[in-house]
Amino acid sequence: MKNHEIDYKIYGDDMQFVEVELDPNETVVAEAGSLMMMEQHIEMETIFGDASGNGGGLVGKLFGAGKRLLTGESLFMTTFTNTGHDKKHVSFASPYPGKIIPMDLSELGGKIICQKDAFLAAAKGVSVGVEFQRKLGAGFFGGEGFIMQKLEGDGMAFVHAGGTIHKKELQPGEVLRVDTGCLVAMTSEVDYNIEMVKGIKTALFGGEGLFFATLRGPGTVWIQSLPFSRLASRVFAAAPQGGGQNKGEGSVLGGVFRMLDGD
Repeated sequence: MKNHEIDYKIYGDDMQFVEVELDPNETVVAEAGSLMMMEQHIEMETIFGDASGNGGGLVGKLFGAGKRLLTGESLFMTTFTNTGHDKKHVSFASPYPGKIIPMDLSELGGKIICQKDAFLAAAKGVSVGVEFQRKLGAGFFGGEGFIMQKLEGDGMAFVHAGGTIHKKELQPGEVLRVDTGCLVAMTSEVDYNIEMVKGIKTALFGGEGLFFATLRGPGTVWIQSLPFSRLASRVFAAAPQGGGQNKGEGSVLGGVFRMLDGD
């Protein structure tokens, strides 16, 4: 294996975290801000680029960091290395309610394409880059921007998604239409495109987006039931508008507060 071979254990149900076990001199790389806890003799280092070791010098590192910038991620990533003589543990937490999906890239063709904010952590040597969609329509109208992330290598990677995760195996020629925000990841052989919702009434009044993703097999896809964008929009819609405070809205006290405020 070119990547470090790490062991792991996932804890929790809806607010999960993954505990990675590192042998001496083993390293795991993670997105900045995902650390939950780490044991003694775990050395943390911020690096420029994706820590895959395939940078090819300064120019390669700059190119790798630039690709991460295109996906909206930070230019920097963090590595955690066991500098002790015994096995040590480091844990990474989910940023919002959902599931952590462990992916052994050696069993998935060495490459996974995922949403730009899905990556959580991986064994050192896994390359975190960008995937340019073959069709411009998929990029401009996909709901997640023109570029998706790709994870390449033969080690373990951990992807996070919201709500419940459904893994589906697509047979050759089988087509699955998915809300663009609900697509978490797919193997590299899946053909991905964007289709517009047919019918002007359905597009304008259906309550869904104007576009959905069309996935054609063969391959494996992972679907999430609660995209973070959907969760955020519901929270924003329920928040008090105009800078006011929610003084017991929906209860008897709410009416009292509105009377006192002159509403």
